Amino acid sequence: MASLSSSSADVATRPLALVFGGSRGIGRACAVALEHKGYHVLYTYQQPVAEPLVSRNMSAFCLDITDDEQVAQLFAQIAQKFAQPLQCVVANAGINMPPAPLEAWTSAQFRALMEVNLLGAFHMLSHTAKHVQAGASVIAMTTSMVRLSIPGAGPYTASKAAVESLVRTLAAELGPRGVRINAVAPGAVDTALFHQGKSDAQKQKAASMSPFGRIGTPEEVAEVVAFLASDAASWVHGQIIQPNGGAVSIF
Repeated sequence: MASLSSSSADVATRPLALVFGGSRGIGRACAVALEHKGYHVLYTYQQPVAEPLVSRNMSAFCLDITDDEQVAQLFAQIAQKFAQPLQCVVANAGINMPPAPLEAWTSAQFRALMEVNLLGAFHMLSHTAKHVQAGASVIAMTTSMVRLSIPGAGPYTASKAAVESLVRTLAAELGPRGVRINAVAPGAVDTALFHQGKSDAQKQKAASMSPFGRIGTPEEVAEVVAFLASDAASWVHGQIIQPNGGAVSIF
């Protein structure tokens, strides 16, 4: 794991947020939104991006969420470097694969997907649970497709349904400690992950699932995450929030 790179900002004046998978897509939008809400944002990445986030109120580090030891070291490093505890953790990092009928999937593909989306989520959430304190907000990213019937999406939605199960369990475990946890389950969102492996017809069909006739933006999802991180959401706990434009299955 790469060493934590810290800005010169007076971090002690800002609450601390951690966004797993914050270099692109929804995670990047979450990092920006939380910074705008007054947080000093730590975000992880696995592969460098062409335009990394640069801000005096952000710190970045390279991390593989499938490696339990790396995730453990990250939390230890944060505790050592920063004076205040984490007030917000966003478990966003994950992958997808091109949609295909279940019969076309290989066990190797399925295992690779679960390695990141489920085992990685377990690492992120279990270590978060060990370190967060009263008043913190934890948000896990899943998908509205868990509640829809979309051909070709079975393995991906299965991985996210499992994450939602972890969130519900953690809600019962963390609530008595004064820690809130919720999941955000977007519909189709304009990210590289959404466009990967989809034809124009598939993208158009995804847009038509909303009565607005479009897909969402990362910023629209990030505003929901920022709300859940805030005191305005103090009575929201153990919920699956779906910013999906009212999407319903049409398949």
